Amino acid sequence: MIVCGDDTLAERLATELTTVYGEQVTLVVPPARRNGTTTRRVRAASLLGRVQAVVNRGEGTGADAAPAAPHVVEAAEPDTAALAAAGVQDAAAVALVHDDDEINVHAALAARRLNPRLRLVIRLYNRRLGQHLEELLDQAAALAVPGLDPEALDTSTTVLSDADTAAPALAATAVAGTSKIVQADGLLLRAVERTPPGPGSIAAPGLCTLALLSSTTNDPAGAEGSDTSGREAPLLLPDDDTVAAATGRGTVVLEAVAHASSATPSRRLAGRRAVPVGSLFSRRLRWSLAGLVGCVLAMAVATWLTTGSHPLHAAYLTVLDLFAIDDPAIGEPLSRQILQLLTGVAGLLFLPVLLAAVLEALGTFRTASSLRRPPRGLSGHVVLLGLGKVGTRVLARLRELGIPVVCVEEDPEARGVPLARRLRVPTVVGDVTQEGVLEAANIRRAHALLALTSSDTTNLEASLYARALRPDLRVVLRLYDDEFAAAVHRTLRSAHPRALTRSRSVSSLAAPAFAGAMMGRQILGAVPVERRVLVFAALNVAGHPQLEGRTVAESFRPGAWRVLALDTASPEERRPDLAATPVPDAAGRTSGLVWELHSGYVLRREDRVVLAATRQGLAELLGRQPRSRTRSG
Repeated sequence: MIVCGDDTLAERLATELTTVYGEQVTLVVPPARRNGTTTRRVRAASLLGRVQAVVNRGEGTGADAAPAAPHVVEAAEPDTAALAAAGVQDAAAVALVHDDDEINVHAALAARRLNPRLRLVIRLYNRRLGQHLEELLDQAAALAVPGLDPEALDTSTTVLSDADTAAPALAATAVAGTSKIVQADGLLLRAVERTPPGPGSIAAPGLCTLALLSSTTNDPAGAEGSDTSGREAPLLLPDDDTVAAATGRGTVVLEAVAHASSATPSRRLAGRRAVPVGSLFSRRLRWSLAGLVGCVLAMAVATWLTTGSHPLHAAYLTVLDLFAIDDPAIGEPLSRQILQLLTGVAGLLFLPVLLAAVLEALGTFRTASSLRRPPRGLSGHVVLLGLGKVGTRVLARLRELGIPVVCVEEDPEARGVPLARRLRVPTVVGDVTQEGVLEAANIRRAHALLALTSSDTTNLEASLYARALRPDLRVVLRLYDDEFAAAVHRTLRSAHPRALTRSRSVSSLAAPAFAGAMMGRQILGAVPVERRVLVFAALNVAGHPQLEGRTVAESFRPGAWRVLALDTASPEERRPDLAATPVPDAAGRTSGLVWELHSGYVLRREDRVVLAATRQGLAELLGRQPRSRTRSG
């Protein structure tokens, strides 16, 4: 695996590939610069040192093998010569994660030319450019090797954005309190730690039990991946008998959060863009109009009864009197003269009410294109701070899940303001560090706070102020530096032990998605369980004797893998990437997964299944052996 980049995402990605999947990684980083106090050589050395420190600890791999240390190639840019020096001809995948989109595009073209069978993972923010680039590079691979089957060889080009990949985890953390989320065919799945049930209590249901924890300690605000020294090690993918026999140990259970298909929410949100007729006028104005209309109708009925004329003629005379365009009723009966005077008075009252209705309607349509203010009675919502690159993606994700959101943004021209206006999301424009801004967002009645501005100090200050207003508020902070994020997490957890606090960097949340794309389309994601890792994958049953022809119960190997779901779509209609949000067909349907499989169902050759596996178990299913490091004497 080749990783090209020198920022935090490259570091986290190299760590993920090395410790979770046991892959040999080569880092392509820029060399030193003569000008400047902090050279890139120092950054590259620091990056390699941090990755090596994680490797030495053996995080994520268990106690069976230690992964090999990454190799470093220095080059100004990941051009043809640098990629060749990194061994791109023999590599399985290349990740291009520089901040500069142009550098990544040039390197992708060079890498595809050098190795048409290569899996490419490119970091781009421009979605439209990314779609065109994926089609271009996949077509280039097909033309370079006649008869090449991209699906069979898993030769693919995946364009990702760190904001796009981090948004589901940030949204899930705010909603579900955890970032241990895997998406499969539009369904969000989370791994939840549960305390052992007390005597006589019944455990809450879940899709399946993923692991038995190493201790009974359950700290919802604790650090993920605690040390297991001196305690019984966690047991991954236990069978039902082992779970039933285990007493006093917590479990990790797989649960469904919400359906992430964008079909229904998008139509619902699109319908909200239109201004309802009832909101054109205020309640007082509507009552005034109703009263005047009732008076006019009553006068029309009285005119009909007193004059004995046709009802339509009586209504016509009433309207003429209302707008003072009828002749005076001189010489008419007294009842007719009195009704004419009353109708004229009603007409004088009707004109200002009509003018007020027009002005209110114009004001309503004008404010429909502006930002909404938070409703007074709003509660249980998520307060989102910052509508930049990351905040915009998180806002879209929360609205797809149907979660009420109130945004706070200082810049009225920020990237996500048009999206908030289009989705009719209440937005407070102001500096979040100023007093009264969070109160305007109804922070006291909010469910969670997502601080996603580009400034670490602003996010921390806003979180501390929100905690002062409401100590038990669920808080999720976006922080750039991982060490700073860990320090903030520990401090806030100690100060507010009963409140859920999560501090995450975008790179740490995006790295698993980039690593999964490098491993191939069959990888849906990975979930850490203390210092072990469970990998979720979609596999075709054909070619796997451990699965083909066996029942679901027989295919289950405790501690190695377990079949979770069955893809019901026909082979020709299956989507190659189950981790992506499904697009509905013309009938509005999406290909779904069946999660509650009967234990006696026999897996056929043409089936595709979703399974959870350890790294070693997945390597055995794929016919691969994880690489181990050879220690010199």
